[in-house]
Amino acid sequence: MKIFSHFSLDDFSNTYLIGPENGGDAILIDPGHIDISIIERVEQNRYNVAHVLITHRHDRHIAGLGTLMKIYNPKIYAGSPSLYDFPVTGLKDSLFLDVSGISVEAMQIPGHSIDSFVFKIGNALFTGDVLHAGRVGSTKGVLEKALLLKGIKKRILTLDERFVIFPGHGTLSTIKVEKLFNQELIEAMGSDDLDQISHPSIRT
Repeated sequence: MKIFSHFSLDDFSNTYLIGPENGGDAILIDPGHIDISIIERVEQNRYNVAHVLITHRHDRHIAGLGTLMKIYNPKIYAGSPSLYDFPVTGLKDSLFLDVSGISVEAMQIPGHSIDSFVFKIGNALFTGDVLHAGRVGSTKGVLEKALLLKGIKKRILTLDERFVIFPGHGTLSTIKVEKLFNQELIEAMGSDDLDQISHPSIRT
């Protein structure tokens, strides 16, 4: 399995391309901006973009869908029921997907948005705006921030520390690095109060 990262200077977001070693059907995560360089990467590796995974419905992560759909015909997976009127296969928490022969676990971690998902593929975590290198995602209020920290603590920090974090913005990281240097997570790990936080529309 190969993982390619594409950084857009237009919106400072990351798009990830995942596919087999020798070409074939591939996965694209968060098509925020589709330009010639990422299309060339797809074609040079003899890939067909057969599946698209959306971490959450914010423009900087889905704005390239229209361009992508004119070139390929992928199946779209997202926590939102619709994206620009394209058909979407809905995600549920702890759902396991077999896409392009690659096993994907979808983990719902709300807070930054109600539809935020993290995708676990092998030893890689594609976190969208849930978790970045050195900081957690932005939120609109204290309840949302508490939900986000609870989800990260419960679903991400309990994984093997060697997992690599591929965020929606910024550079890569690892769980171990975040445990050591992410101040908000250091405080969250020592707080039992987060366990009491819930939301009526989300299973936490």
